[in-house]
Amino acid sequence: MLRLTPAPLTGMLRAAAVAGLAISLGACGNISRLADVGSAPPLSKIDNPAEQRDYRAVSLPMPAPEVTPRHANSLWRPGARQFFKDPRATKVGDILTVNINIQERAQLQNNTTTSRDNSETAGLPNFLGIEAAGGALGRIFNGADASNLVGMNSASGVQGQGQINRQEQITLSVAALVTQILPNGNMVVQGRQEIRVNNEIRELLIKGIVRPEDITATNTIVHTQMAEARISYGGRGQLTDVQQGRWGQQIFDIIAPF
Repeated sequence: MLRLTPAPLTGMLRAAAVAGLAISLGACGNISRLADVGSAPPLSKIDNPAEQRDYRAVSLPMPAPEVTPRHANSLWRPGARQFFKDPRATKVGDILTVNINIQERAQLQNNTTTSRDNSETAGLPNFLGIEAAGGALGRIFNGADASNLVGMNSASGVQGQGQINRQEQITLSVAALVTQILPNGNMVVQGRQEIRVNNEIRELLIKGIVRPEDITATNTIVHTQMAEARISYGGRGQLTDVQQGRWGQQIFDIIAPF
């Protein structure tokens, strides 16, 4: 009959606990995927951007507000693009279109080569006679040469080569919502767009600060005219999930020392 002593039994319990913890962590990491088995990932709800968890009101140094003078008996408003109505976004809740046209290309190539040789020799030909035959030096170190006591040499070399060839092109248009009016009249805008194709969701996020003067008569603006612009274009779904390494592999790549 097999008997388990307390020490091996404790070790087995610890191993079982560690295995159970690993399985629990794996299940927690994939629990969101289990909810989407057999169906496409759901689209996000349309919510108030100011009530989102990551929403933060923008606070920047602002000049003193300017009072717009009133023109009595005038049908034309200063800054208006139309005679009867200005179609441009001017207040919180208005919508304007942001045109994104990113065409970037970078090509870099670097070569680095360094080499170094060092050589040092030190001796003690005459010092109180300890270098003479039969002296203290000879008794301590058999066959020591006082004229060549220490000799050192070293060599080092470094060779590096790097090359970057990157090309990006994104052409999109997204409707953004005015979420805040700054004291100087500039507007904080935020837009989000989701497109589901089969079982993959493509998501476009854009945030930034725009000047009312840069908005065209058709209520559009180019992304290059947005200050503090934040543009994100990516996806989520089965294809994106397959293209990413497992969480265990990602953790191992971070902590692996070699």
